Amino acid sequence: MPKMKTRRGTAKRFKIRKSGKVKRASAYRRHLLEHKGRKTKRQLRGSKTMDSTNVGAIKRQLPYG
Repeated sequence: MPKMKTRRGTAKRFKIRKSGKVKRASAYRRHLLEHKGRKTKRQLRGSKTMDSTNVGAIKRQLPYG
């Protein structure tokens, strides 16, 4: 059986942690930051965990993650 292909766009956006949870970046952090408050921008830093309803779809797209 041939190797399964990884969805490259998904691989660039998500990583699977050792616990099996999916790590993602925060949205709303790319541009138009001058009108967002200091607290809002601070809370958008760092990584977040993917919601459990979407984890199955992400893991199917990352077969070797």
